[in-house]
Amino acid sequence: MCLITFAIEQHPKYKLILVANRDEFFERSTAPLYVWEDYPHILAGRDLQAGGTWMGVNNQGALAALTNYRDMDGLKKEAPSRGDLTADFLKREQGAYSYIKEVSQRAHQYNGFNLLIGDSTGMYYASNYTKGVRQLDPGVYGLSNALLDSDWVKVQESKRRLTQAIQQHELSLEDLAALLKDTTLAEDHYLPNTGMPYEWEKILSSMYIQPYQGYGTRCSTVILQDYNERWEVMEIGYDEQMREVYSVKKSF
Repeated sequence: MCLITFAIEQHPKYKLILVANRDEFFERSTAPLYVWEDYPHILAGRDLQAGGTWMGVNNQGALAALTNYRDMDGLKKEAPSRGDLTADFLKREQGAYSYIKEVSQRAHQYNGFNLLIGDSTGMYYASNYTKGVRQLDPGVYGLSNALLDSDWVKVQESKRRLTQAIQQHELSLEDLAALLKDTTLAEDHYLPNTGMPYEWEKILSSMYIQPYQGYGTRCSTVILQDYNERWEVMEIGYDEQMREVYSVKKSF
């Protein structure tokens, strides 16, 4: 997952509003959003190569989401899968703060990540590129492949768009999913330096990644949680021609 924008307690109906794009190689085997047979309390997509997930919820009101922190010079070849960090939390009956505090103590084992964990006690953020665990106050946030609320153009623009949508009060899953389907590239002087060649930094600077060398935006996800902790979730999948190939909508 490479771009997440979300709002905590900014809407009269929804406690949490989250919109995200997952960027990945198209050849990587993936299961779309579904209720896991082996863990029927989990609703999430699944990385069939490593078994974890980039984002999901469970029927106990918990949410987990993950992005990679992009640092090409700091990659560890034998690091464990980051997708297990989200999946393991959704499988357990462990409080969000306790879990993310535990993860932060072994975070150095993994390649760079940003982790969002939430339950009835609140939403928490941790990364192995910053110290400690942060509980997030009510507000609008953006997360890509740098730290939370970085100055990346697509992060700031996604926050602006979500804020504007919330002000209209009447929200639909379909309209929210369309918020991040924008292929506008950042101007060169705004590009970050994450160790990628220029061509990659450029193509990765948009909210929706146009397919490039087998990589691009694979799906968009919208998650709404009301104040009774009920979920409405929608996922739209895309192919290498940027066509919608499936749409899944679930209440949980």
